[in-house]
Order: sequence, then C-alpha cells, then structure tokens
Amino acid sequence: MFQTLDHFFKSWEFEAAATQKLLSNLTDESLKQEITSQNWTLGRIAWHTVAAIRIITSNTNLTFDAPAEDYPVPTTAQFIADSYHQASNAFVQALKKEWTDHTLQECIDFIGQQIPNGSLLMFLIQHQSHHRGQMTVLMRQAGLTVPGIYGPSKEEWAKFGMDAPQM
Repeated sequence: MFQTLDHFFKSWEFEAAATQKLLSNLTDESLKQEITSQNWTLGRIAWHTVAAIRIITSNTNLTFDAPAEDYPVPTTAQFIADSYHQASNAFVQALKKEWTDHTLQECIDFIGQQIPNGSLLMFLIQHQSHHRGQMTVLMRQAGLTVPGIYGPSKEEWAKFGMDAPQM
C-alpha cells in the first residue's frame, strides 16, 4: 500500500514508462497475435491495460479523461500507445490535483471489498505488470523485439557488453 503520493508517483513513473515502451513496440499486425482462439489477443490485452487505468479507479472520486471501456479493441497499435500515454498523464494530473496523502488512507469498495486508496494504487501497478508479462510472451510469438523492463531483454545484453544467458 502506498502511504504517500510522492512514493506512488515515483513508482508509477517507472512502471508507466515500462508499459509505454511495450505498447510503442507493437505493430498493427501484432495486435492479432493470440495464444489460442479462446484467449485474448495481444491487442485485447494492450487495450485492456489502457482502459484499466480508468476502470480500476472508477469507484474513486478521481475525475480524468481516459477510455473506460476495454472493448472493442482499436485496430492500430499507435492509437493504443497514444491512448495509454494520454490516460496515464491525465490520471497523474488528477491525483496531483484531487488527492492528498490522507486520501490514500480512505477506503473504497473494490470488487466487493473495502480497501484503502493506497492499496488500490498498488493493485493498479500490479495489474499493469501482470498484463505486461502476458504481452511480452505474445510479442515474442509475433516476432517483435521485447524491450527490457526489470533488466535487459534477450536482445539487449549486447548493449551492456555481455552475452545473453544460455538457452
């Protein structure tokens, strides 16, 4: 749980940049990549990650402009990446304007349970991280380069003058 907005903003800055990096590497064709016909496509997961910022915070008093529906999925990767950038920035500006550190202690109803807003913000980051992991697998299957997030990706080891770990 976040105790201060400043702590959240520092975490969100890194996490949002990591998500933006992934979304910016998608192509229109890659949005159709699927594990099976019974699972979400890469595009569906990417768009859900965009809309989830507003969806997850919808029970709070925050007011900001961001997509609130995660279906239908847009057909262009650039639109998804641009929408994430806009939604993330609008969300941060709303937090800065409308919340204080004290607001993080206030409880809201979230999926049938009462949780503090500070926990909701942690959930949002964890939810986004979860979907980034799904996206990286589908990106590999689609033949895209996956950027490193918590360390170098396979393609990035050479930038550090190191050999990639053995397969």
